[in-house]
Amino acid sequence: MLEEEIIPNYCLDLQGEPCPYPAIVTLQTLPKLKKGEILEVLSDCPQSINNIPIDAKNHGYEVLKVEQRGVSIRYLIRK
Repeated sequence: MLEEEIIPNYCLDLQGEPCPYPAIVTLQTLPKLKKGEILEVLSDCPQSINNIPIDAKNHGYEVLKVEQRGVSIRYLIRK
């Protein structure tokens, strides 16, 4: 069975930005979304894999997916 593709409404490409910047910008952007919209966040900061999912959940957002491809990490978060 194929996994259903999640299509984000918005994308934040924060690759090349040092931590904690990706987590901060993600938390500043999520409140701007409408309920049900999905934000895709791209980061290559290794620490973000610990910060972004936990911070998003703690602020009431739903982390749909975390994918790591090499040094790049992709997050899909729903408001």
